Amino acid sequence: MATTAAAPAKRWAREYETIYILRPDVGNDVAEKVVDRAKEVIARLDGTLTKLDNWGRRRLAYPIQKNSRGLFVHLKYVGYGDLVAELERNLRLLDEVVRFQTVLLAEDIDPASVSVDPEEVQYLHVEQEEETEDLELERARSLGMAPRVPREAPPEVQEGASEGAEAVAKAAPEVAAEAPAAEAAPAAEAAPAAEAAPAAEAAPAAEAAAEESTEPESDEDKREEG
Repeated sequence: MATTAAAPAKRWAREYETIYILRPDVGNDVAEKVVDRAKEVIARLDGTLTKLDNWGRRRLAYPIQKNSRGLFVHLKYVGYGDLVAELERNLRLLDEVVRFQTVLLAEDIDPASVSVDPEEVQYLHVEQEEETEDLELERARSLGMAPRVPREAPPEVQEGASEGAEAVAKAAPEVAAEAPAAEAAPAAEAAPAAEAAPAAEAAPAAEAAAEESTEPESDEDKREEG
């Protein structure tokens, strides 16, 4: 009786993405050689490259080998566990690569169902440095390979701070105007007192003169008159 051979078990693949950073001073030819080597490793181990992005030169979250910037390259591919180990081993041997990180995106993927757009796997040169952050760097920020955007205060906090500053600015002239008025008040009170002092001193002298004019005449004064 003939026996049929058992069908080999289907091998499921996984989807990965790898971000590696090159020194900022590398030229386009060197960057292309690194990409070609990564493509060769993926193809040799039965993997499929589905996306290739050149993010250009970006500022690093912290200096790496005395470099504050680096050339970011993003790879997305489908393969098996041994592919990741071999790809990272090759990147580690290259002096131009200063940092790399791989993340698992999905599991249990049928390699036969993966389609590739030729335009998505072309390496394009970025001649001009991009200073603005974009959505593609969110994955790199989560890995600590790119700077995070500083958080801004909520709108209500910013409005409260601006209102407080305006209140202080409005109150400053009023406080300054009240200070001279407070200083002028004692002077105004002292002025009448100063004017009243000479009048008070002159009053007894006037009264004494009046008393002398009203004294009765003595007998001697009458005789002299007679």
